[in-house]
Amino acid sequence: MNTNALPPLTLLEVADTGLPSIESYSPFCLKVHRALKYAGLPYTRNCAGNPASHRTHNPTGQVPVLLVGGEAVPDSTAILARIIQLVPGRIASSPEALLWEELADTAFNGFLVAARWADERNWPATRAAYFGAMPAPVRAVVPGLLRRKVVKGLVARDVWRAGPEACWRRFGTLLDSLDARAPEQGFWLPVGLSVADLALFGQLHSLRTPLTPWQAEQVAHRKRLSAWLDRVDEATRGTATPLRAVG
Repeated sequence: MNTNALPPLTLLEVADTGLPSIESYSPFCLKVHRALKYAGLPYTRNCAGNPASHRTHNPTGQVPVLLVGGEAVPDSTAILARIIQLVPGRIASSPEALLWEELADTAFNGFLVAARWADERNWPATRAAYFGAMPAPVRAVVPGLLRRKVVKGLVARDVWRAGPEACWRRFGTLLDSLDARAPEQGFWLPVGLSVADLALFGQLHSLRTPLTPWQAEQVAHRKRLSAWLDRVDEATRGTATPLRAVG
């Protein structure tokens, strides 16, 4: 593949984690990072402490956004579709793969958000990671306000409505189902590495960080699921380090 013939790519995202095993705390940014690396596409990173800093390129103020030359492509699902257009045949897609992507990005994401924002065991680490760079007076007020808003949203999504015990019981049941479905070899679907792998990986691997140790342990207990995650991790890490642009 001649990447010189392709337009320059810039990934607009949130701040780097500083961890070698995960490029972003955003599962959607992580999903795009790994898609770009697996596709062999060179790209530049443009990190911001606040997603709203990229509002010029996405009126919703959400990340990721991929700049393809002068074209802004927001939303991780649309970005993966654009990557597939740029490098046909590298990342597989199918109706079933898109269904798995939808499950990961909507249903499973709720548990990740709950693990970081609602779980009392994890909130101190999440607050430090997300808001540690804020001035102390602002940090004393803003994180708590945002947390209440996020938890209210989790209740509306029916993730946290019945409380923590019910949430983590459902989480365990879902992990058991995924573990039973996880392939013993290869990737999630027979078509090869697909958008299903990237989307599920983005959410599940995001639980394997110091922010959510209890949830990481629950994932580790599911051996087939963990082995599949490790295979996707190895396949999508890439060998080149993307350049960083000053945001």
